[in-house]
Amino acid sequence: MHRTRADHEWPVPVETSLQPFLSIALWTLLATTAGHAGAIEPIKIGVSGPFTGGSNPMGIAMRDGIRLAVQEINDAGGILGRPLKLIERDDEARPERGAQVAQEMISQEKVIAGLGIVNTGVALASQRFYQQAHVPMITSVATGSIITKQFLPPQYPDNYIFRVSAPDSIQAAMIVEEVVLRQRLRKLAIFHDSTNYGQLGREDLERAMEQHNIRPVAVERFNIRDVDMTPQLARARAAGAEAILTYGLGPELAQIANGMVRIGWKVPMVGSWAMAMSNFIDNAGPNAEGARMPQTFIQEGNTPRRKAFLESYRKRFGVERIPVPPAAAQGYDSMLLLASAIRQARSTDGPRLREALESLKERVEGIVMLYDRPFSRTDHEAIDSPKATVIGEIRNRQVVFAYDADRRRDAQSR
Repeated sequence: MHRTRADHEWPVPVETSLQPFLSIALWTLLATTAGHAGAIEPIKIGVSGPFTGGSNPMGIAMRDGIRLAVQEINDAGGILGRPLKLIERDDEARPERGAQVAQEMISQEKVIAGLGIVNTGVALASQRFYQQAHVPMITSVATGSIITKQFLPPQYPDNYIFRVSAPDSIQAAMIVEEVVLRQRLRKLAIFHDSTNYGQLGREDLERAMEQHNIRPVAVERFNIRDVDMTPQLARARAAGAEAILTYGLGPELAQIANGMVRIGWKVPMVGSWAMAMSNFIDNAGPNAEGARMPQTFIQEGNTPRRKAFLESYRKRFGVERIPVPPAAAQGYDSMLLLASAIRQARSTDGPRLREALESLKERVEGIVMLYDRPFSRTDHEAIDSPKATVIGEIRNRQVVFAYDADRRRDAQSR
């Protein structure tokens, strides 16, 4: 079996304080009082994402958000009298590796559900194994619009794929509205990477532009690890582009921002939520300033719940800036939703968990939003409108609210 150094099982809690010893003592006591039943069997939950490579800021932030939620649940006594145990695997942002990981999780590790997945291509390649095994998968990060629509009736009576991130159809509409309605620009260039994420995102952008009777003046494609975007930028400038709309990941987005400076051309850069990645902000430095993107969560403690989350995250992981704040928040929330489903179903059986997710009775106070019946039999998107998203802007190497009105609305709606 192929493993990377990042592959490991992560039982929680793990801390340097006395808390883990108290938690271990609690589980030991419970196991002892269970008589001849033996040790309490933990509930295994699979977590997969890119913990290495160019997508790793999203993967690490997501994983740590999930870890934080599990730690809190276990410290409170677990679920159904059992602790949660995370089985973590690095999918390396590669579809073939993601497919292998999904099969290992299901057949060897016997996970009761999956969380995670950052890259759209990995999601499309791997989630079919969860579907076939009737094991629920809550996608925490990947945003391709098709992700929850692969397994719909009548071909598939039941759909086991859920999502808590903002689909690209919503993000693309917000990107275009930001440029066309707020900035009043109409000559737009699209820059997208060659992955499933980039190509599907380009299609979503083109559909959103059609709603405003606009066609892009240039469509430029680039590959992962490309380091020179000046040819594409020169063509977009020659076409008269007034803004660049992007669908790509941090390292390559930084090359676009740096390339504009290299050729002496500056126009607004507005893209998908991946512009919040730390390796875009850090690699582009001052050239990233002013870039805008949709966000489900801005790293501001603008509610007591969010403030507590940020304080816990800083304490647990020792960082002031979360690598990708929305990924951390969405990972955390996906675990809370799964925990609610387990409690409601009073079971870890896959079909019963799916049914519980489709009819959650408990209101779940997450970080992104307050989830009140977030899923239904026919709708597996927790975010199905722009109401849960805002426009972020990079200022002083931080993503902040681009508009004060969004800040006020965001705080009031939570």
